[in-house]
Amino acid sequence: MLKVGLTGGIGSGKSVVSDRLAALGAVLIDADRIAREVVAPGSEGLAEIVATFSDRVLDAAGALDRAALGALVFGDEAARRRLEAITHPRVRARTAALVAAAPRDAVVVNDVPLLVEVGLAPTYHLVVVVQAAVATRLERLARDRGMDRAEAERRIAAQADDARRQAAADVLLGNDGTLADLHAAVDTLWHERLLPYERNVRERRAVRPEQVVLTEPDPTWTQQYARLAARIRHAAGADLRIDHIGSTAVPGLAAKDVIDIQLTVPSLAEADGPLADRLAEAGFPRLPGDWWDNPRPPASLRWEKRLHGSADPGRPVHLHLRVADSPGWRYALLTRDHLRADPGQRAAYLQLKRELVASAPDSATYGTLKDPWFDEEHLRAEEWAAQTGWRP
Repeated sequence: MLKVGLTGGIGSGKSVVSDRLAALGAVLIDADRIAREVVAPGSEGLAEIVATFSDRVLDAAGALDRAALGALVFGDEAARRRLEAITHPRVRARTAALVAAAPRDAVVVNDVPLLVEVGLAPTYHLVVVVQAAVATRLERLARDRGMDRAEAERRIAAQADDARRQAAADVLLGNDGTLADLHAAVDTLWHERLLPYERNVRERRAVRPEQVVLTEPDPTWTQQYARLAARIRHAAGADLRIDHIGSTAVPGLAAKDVIDIQLTVPSLAEADGPLADRLAEAGFPRLPGDWWDNPRPPASLRWEKRLHGSADPGRPVHLHLRVADSPGWRYALLTRDHLRADPGQRAAYLQLKRELVASAPDSATYGTLKDPWFDEEHLRAEEWAAQTGWRP
């Protein structure tokens, strides 16, 4: 199934998006609702809260008085952590049970207000953030919840700011316009990205652009890599080295809009084991066939590797699994660092790219025609490494 994390600041309109996704067919899991369920009257969660904080946190009917509890933990870090130790494991367990009960081909949307704050982003295939200007949110909180301005400002300030949420967002839905605008954006997301993504994950199929189109340097490529790397690291379940490589890792260099990532493995046998399944389940299925890098300088033995891609139609990825300290592993890092350091070679490579795209727009031909230039670049990079003392 496809697991989507949905979040947004208070007053952003996140609930409108979750309702629309549910109407389109998503399985919606509401973290706030679960948080209330696990401390409902008669629950073990409520009993433990009372044992920890006393019955001062109960109202006259014996239910949790959230205002009274909030007054006890607000500003008291130790108290807040005690409360989280009671509620968070129960919320996680209930969430896991609901996910397990969803159909195999479901798009499961987990509506989590504090998704960014508690570091959950890497656990999802995709993170959707709903965003609106602070002025818009203040107006909505006053109109829809009767909240006075001071309280609304305090609530907004207590959450992650827009920049932090944007850094976690694979999809950013702006909600300063009309309801119709927001619904249209959600519908497009559902049909053009979420449904194909779910199918690709289920069928372990990677997205591979066939045509080569150069994109001007995108300052968000580094941030996109960071999100992908966190997801890969979470899936790998081990302390494996992950690097941003290729043209999108070289500032100022136009490139195909494909993020190249190198995952360092102890051996190709390790790459072929359970790790391959974990990556596929996380949205990075292995590409069929045999893959290798052309050796430089040319030699009889190929530099064997494993290649995975991305199941996300909105974010193509090449995930190269190479053995630590192998020639191909070293070459990928050396070439990246040399191009970062040498503006002249960076400019020469960009000129070559533009010429080849004009004459060979398909991916296979484009890659083959670059080989002679990279044979020479290898020699230049090795000379630079010797002069500078570069180490991978």
